[in-house]
Amino acid sequence: MTRTAVVTGGSRGIGQAVAARLAGEGYRVVIVARDPVRGEAARAALPGDALLVVADLGETASVREAARAVLDACPRLDVLVHNAGVWPARREITADGVERAFAVNHLAPFLLNHLLEERLRESGTRVVQVSAGLYVKGRSDPGRTATGLDFHPIRTYADTKLCNLMTVPLFARRWQDAGVTIDAVHPGVIRTGLGARGGPLGLVLKAVKRTWDTPEAGARPVVRLALDASGGTGRYFEIDEETPLAPVARDAAVAETLWRQAAALTGTA
Repeated sequence: MTRTAVVTGGSRGIGQAVAARLAGEGYRVVIVARDPVRGEAARAALPGDALLVVADLGETASVREAARAVLDACPRLDVLVHNAGVWPARREITADGVERAFAVNHLAPFLLNHLLEERLRESGTRVVQVSAGLYVKGRSDPGRTATGLDFHPIRTYADTKLCNLMTVPLFARRWQDAGVTIDAVHPGVIRTGLGARGGPLGLVLKAVKRTWDTPEAGARPVVRLALDASGGTGRYFEIDEETPLAPVARDAAVAETLWRQAAALTGTA
Protein backbone atom coordinates (compact mmCIF):
# COMPACT_ATOMS: atom_id res chain seq x y z
CA MET A 1 0.00 0.00 0.00
CA THR A 2 1.30 3.48 -0.91
CA ARG A 3 2.46 5.48 2.07
CA THR A 4 0.29 8.53 2.73
CA ALA A 5 1.17 11.88 4.33
CA VAL A 6 -1.13 14.73 5.31
CA VAL A 7 0.34 18.23 5.48
CA THR A 8 -1.72 21.12 6.81
CA GLY A 9 -0.89 24.53 5.42
CA GLY A 10 0.62 22.70 2.47
CA SER A 11 -0.12 25.28 -0.22
CA ARG A 12 2.69 27.72 0.56
CA GLY A 13 5.92 28.28 2.45
CA ILE A 14 7.35 25.49 4.56
CA GLY A 15 4.24 23.34 4.17
CA GLN A 16 4.45 23.39 0.38
CA ALA A 17 8.13 22.50 0.54
CA VAL A 18 7.41 19.66 3.00
CA ALA A 19 4.68 18.31 0.71
CA ALA A 20 7.06 18.38 -2.25
CA ARG A 21 9.82 16.60 -0.31
CA LEU A 22 7.47 13.87 0.93
CA ALA A 23 6.03 13.39 -2.56
CA GLY A 24 9.61 13.01 -3.78
CA GLU A 25 10.07 10.27 -1.18
CA GLY A 26 7.19 8.35 -2.73
CA TYR A 27 4.37 9.41 -0.42
CA ARG A 28 0.87 10.11 -1.62
CA VAL A 29 0.40 13.60 -0.21
CA VAL A 30 -2.83 15.17 0.99
CA ILE A 31 -2.58 18.95 1.26
CA VAL A 32 -4.94 20.74 3.65
CA ALA A 33 -5.23 24.41 2.68
CA ARG A 34 -7.60 27.32 3.14
CA ASP A 35 -7.22 28.91 -0.31
CA PRO A 36 -8.66 26.58 -3.00
CA VAL A 37 -6.81 28.27 -5.88
CA ARG A 38 -3.40 28.26 -4.22
CA GLY A 39 -4.10 24.79 -2.83
CA GLU A 40 -4.96 23.36 -6.25
CA ALA A 41 -1.81 24.88 -7.76
CA ALA A 42 0.29 23.27 -5.02
CA ARG A 43 -1.47 19.92 -5.47
CA ALA A 44 -1.04 19.98 -9.25
CA ALA A 45 2.68 20.56 -8.85
CA LEU A 46 3.13 17.33 -6.89
CA PRO A 47 3.86 14.01 -8.58
CA GLY A 48 1.54 11.07 -8.18
CA ASP A 49 -1.95 10.89 -6.77
CA ALA A 50 -1.89 14.03 -4.64
CA LEU A 51 -5.10 15.34 -3.09
CA LEU A 52 -6.34 18.72 -1.87
CA VAL A 53 -8.65 19.19 1.11
CA VAL A 54 -9.92 22.76 1.43
CA ALA A 55 -10.51 23.82 5.02
CA ASP A 56 -10.41 26.87 7.27
CA LEU A 57 -8.59 25.53 10.31
CA GLY A 58 -9.80 28.51 12.32
CA GLU A 59 -13.34 27.10 12.36
CA THR A 60 -14.19 23.92 14.28
CA ALA A 61 -16.83 22.83 11.78
CA SER A 62 -14.36 23.13 8.93
CA VAL A 63 -11.72 21.16 10.84
CA ARG A 64 -14.28 18.40 11.33
CA GLU A 65 -15.11 18.40 7.62
CA ALA A 66 -11.41 18.21 6.79
CA ALA A 67 -10.96 15.24 9.11
CA ARG A 68 -13.84 13.42 7.43
CA ALA A 69 -12.30 14.09 4.01
CA VAL A 70 -8.91 12.80 5.18
CA LEU A 71 -10.45 9.65 6.64
CA ASP A 72 -12.35 9.02 3.40
CA ALA A 73 -9.23 9.52 1.30
CA CYS A 74 -6.68 7.76 3.51
CA PRO A 75 -7.30 4.15 4.50
CA ARG A 76 -3.81 4.39 5.95
CA LEU A 77 -2.07 7.48 7.34
CA ASP A 78 1.69 7.19 7.77
CA VAL A 79 2.66 10.82 8.39
CA LEU A 80 0.70 13.78 9.74
CA VAL A 81 2.43 17.16 9.65
CA HIS A 82 0.73 20.01 11.52
CA ASN A 83 2.27 22.95 9.71
CA ALA A 84 -0.59 25.45 9.32
CA GLY A 85 -0.17 28.57 11.41
CA VAL A 86 -1.11 32.24 11.53
CA TRP A 87 0.55 35.32 13.00
CA PRO A 88 -2.24 37.90 13.13
CA ALA A 89 -1.78 41.66 13.11
CA ARG A 90 -5.11 42.28 14.83
CA ARG A 91 -7.50 40.49 17.14
CA GLU A 92 -10.04 38.45 15.21
CA ILE A 93 -12.72 36.31 16.84
CA THR A 94 -13.89 33.24 14.94
CA ALA A 95 -17.43 31.96 14.63
CA ASP A 96 -16.62 29.67 17.56
CA GLY A 97 -15.90 32.69 19.77
CA VAL A 98 -12.13 32.23 20.05
CA GLU A 99 -9.17 34.27 18.84
CA ARG A 100 -8.06 33.11 15.38
CA ALA A 101 -4.40 32.39 16.14
CA PHE A 102 -5.44 30.34 19.17
CA ALA A 103 -7.85 28.43 16.94
CA VAL A 104 -5.41 27.72 14.08
CA ASN A 105 -2.16 27.30 16.01
CA HIS A 106 -3.51 25.37 18.98
CA LEU A 107 -7.07 24.08 18.70
CA ALA A 108 -6.90 22.81 15.09
CA PRO A 109 -4.02 20.33 15.59
CA PHE A 110 -5.53 19.29 18.93
CA LEU A 111 -8.88 18.54 17.29
CA LEU A 112 -7.37 16.84 14.23
CA ASN A 113 -5.32 14.56 16.48
CA HIS A 114 -8.53 13.46 18.19
CA LEU A 115 -10.68 13.14 15.08
CA LEU A 116 -8.00 11.11 13.26
CA GLU A 117 -6.91 9.18 16.32
CA GLU A 118 -8.40 5.82 15.41
CA ARG A 119 -6.70 5.94 11.98
CA LEU A 120 -3.45 7.08 13.63
CA ARG A 121 -3.54 4.09 15.96
CA GLU A 122 -4.34 1.69 13.12
CA SER A 123 -1.47 3.05 11.03
CA GLY A 124 1.20 3.71 13.65
CA THR A 125 1.38 7.27 12.37
CA ARG A 126 4.35 9.61 12.72
CA VAL A 127 3.00 13.02 13.80
CA VAL A 128 5.17 16.13 13.46
CA GLN A 129 4.15 19.45 14.99
CA VAL A 130 5.82 22.46 13.39
CA SER A 131 6.49 24.80 16.28
CA ALA A 132 8.36 28.09 16.78
CA GLY A 133 11.35 28.98 18.89
CA LEU A 134 9.46 32.11 19.94
CA TYR A 135 7.37 29.96 22.28
CA VAL A 136 9.96 30.85 24.95
CA LYS A 137 8.63 34.44 24.85
CA GLY A 138 5.05 33.28 25.26
CA ARG A 139 2.84 32.97 28.27
CA SER A 140 -0.17 30.70 28.60
CA ASP A 141 -3.17 32.32 30.22
CA PRO A 142 -6.08 30.00 29.40
CA GLY A 143 -8.60 32.49 30.75
CA ARG A 144 -7.46 35.27 28.40
CA THR A 145 -5.50 33.87 25.45
CA ALA A 146 -8.37 31.78 24.09
CA THR A 147 -10.50 34.84 23.36
CA GLY A 148 -7.66 37.25 22.73
CA LEU A 149 -8.20 39.35 25.83
CA ASP A 150 -4.41 39.54 26.05
CA PHE A 151 -3.98 40.01 22.28
CA HIS A 152 -0.75 41.55 21.07
CA PRO A 153 0.35 41.67 17.40
CA ILE A 154 3.71 40.11 18.27
CA ARG A 155 3.31 38.13 21.47
CA THR A 156 0.03 36.35 20.60
CA TYR A 157 1.87 34.20 18.08
CA ALA A 158 4.31 33.12 20.79
CA ASP A 159 1.48 32.57 23.29
CA THR A 160 -0.54 30.32 21.00
CA LYS A 161 2.53 28.36 19.86
CA LEU A 162 3.37 27.80 23.53
CA CYS A 163 -0.15 26.52 24.25
CA ASN A 164 0.14 24.06 21.39
CA LEU A 165 3.62 22.90 22.34
CA MET A 166 2.58 22.15 25.91
CA THR A 167 0.12 19.52 24.67
CA VAL A 168 2.73 17.61 22.63
CA PRO A 169 4.11 15.65 25.64
CA LEU A 170 0.52 14.85 26.66
CA PHE A 171 -0.24 13.37 23.24
CA ALA A 172 3.03 11.41 23.41
CA ARG A 173 1.95 9.94 26.72
CA ARG A 174 -1.57 9.24 25.44
CA TRP A 175 -0.19 7.32 22.46
CA GLN A 176 2.83 5.68 24.07
CA ASP A 177 1.42 2.15 23.80
CA ALA A 178 -0.37 2.70 20.49
CA GLY A 179 2.59 2.89 18.13
CA VAL A 180 1.86 6.55 17.36
CA THR A 181 4.72 9.01 17.84
CA ILE A 182 4.72 12.81 17.96
CA ASP A 183 7.55 15.32 18.04
CA ALA A 184 7.73 19.09 17.63
CA VAL A 185 10.29 21.08 15.70
CA HIS A 186 11.27 24.72 15.27
CA PRO A 187 12.43 24.71 11.63
CA GLY A 188 14.51 27.87 11.85
CA VAL A 189 13.93 31.49 10.89
CA ILE A 190 12.42 31.07 7.46
CA ARG A 191 11.43 33.47 4.70
CA THR A 192 7.67 32.88 4.32
CA GLY A 193 4.50 34.97 4.26
CA LEU A 194 3.88 34.29 7.95
CA GLY A 195 3.44 37.52 9.88
CA ALA A 196 3.29 39.70 6.77
CA ARG A 197 2.33 43.28 7.54
CA GLY A 198 1.29 46.32 5.55
CA GLY A 199 2.71 49.82 5.69
CA PRO A 200 6.25 50.85 6.65
CA LEU A 201 6.61 47.93 9.08
CA GLY A 202 5.75 45.52 6.29
CA LEU A 203 8.42 47.00 4.02
CA VAL A 204 11.04 46.71 6.74
CA LEU A 205 10.01 43.12 7.45
CA LYS A 206 10.27 42.19 3.77
CA ALA A 207 13.78 43.62 3.64
CA VAL A 208 14.82 41.69 6.76
CA LYS A 209 13.30 38.46 5.46
CA ARG A 210 15.60 38.50 2.46
CA THR A 211 18.39 37.43 4.80
CA TRP A 212 16.41 34.49 6.21
CA ASP A 213 16.50 30.86 5.06
CA THR A 214 14.29 29.51 2.28
CA PRO A 215 11.15 27.39 2.80
CA GLU A 216 13.11 24.45 1.40
CA ALA A 217 15.65 24.86 4.21
CA GLY A 218 12.80 25.00 6.72
CA ALA A 219 11.26 21.84 5.30
CA ARG A 220 14.40 19.77 5.79
CA PRO A 221 14.20 19.27 9.60
CA VAL A 222 10.44 18.71 9.37
CA VAL A 223 10.83 15.98 6.77
CA ARG A 224 13.73 14.47 8.71
CA LEU A 225 11.41 13.99 11.68
CA ALA A 226 8.57 12.77 9.48
CA LEU A 227 10.82 9.99 8.20
CA ASP A 228 12.39 9.23 11.59
CA ALA A 229 11.86 5.56 12.40
CA SER A 230 13.67 5.63 15.76
CA GLY A 231 10.44 5.49 17.77
CA GLY A 232 11.26 8.69 19.61
CA THR A 233 8.29 10.68 20.86
CA GLY A 234 7.41 13.74 22.92
CA ARG A 235 10.63 15.49 21.88
CA TYR A 236 11.30 19.09 20.85
CA PHE A 237 13.92 20.01 18.25
CA GLU A 238 15.56 23.32 17.42
CA ILE A 239 16.11 22.54 13.75
CA ASP A 240 18.09 19.27 14.06
CA GLU A 241 19.07 19.44 17.71
CA GLU A 242 16.89 17.82 20.36
CA THR A 243 16.45 20.45 23.06
CA PRO A 244 14.74 20.34 26.47
CA LEU A 245 11.63 22.48 26.66
CA ALA A 246 12.13 25.81 28.39
CA PRO A 247 10.64 26.11 31.91
CA VAL A 248 7.72 28.15 30.56
CA ALA A 249 6.52 25.04 28.67
CA ARG A 250 7.01 22.56 31.50
CA ASP A 251 4.19 23.53 33.88
CA ALA A 252 2.23 20.28 34.11
CA ALA A 253 -0.80 21.86 35.79
CA VAL A 254 -1.14 24.52 33.07
CA ALA A 255 -0.69 21.88 30.37
CA GLU A 256 -3.54 19.82 31.81
CA THR A 257 -5.70 22.96 32.01
CA LEU A 258 -4.96 23.76 28.38
CA TRP A 259 -5.87 20.19 27.41
CA ARG A 260 -9.20 20.31 29.24
CA GLN A 261 -9.98 23.73 27.77
CA ALA A 262 -9.18 22.60 24.23
CA ALA A 263 -11.32 19.49 24.70
CA ALA A 264 -14.24 21.62 25.84
CA LEU A 265 -13.84 24.21 23.07
CA THR A 266 -13.58 21.58 20.32
CA GLY A 267 -16.23 19.22 21.66
CA THR A 268 -13.84 16.34 22.25
CA ALA A 269 -14.39 16.15 26.02
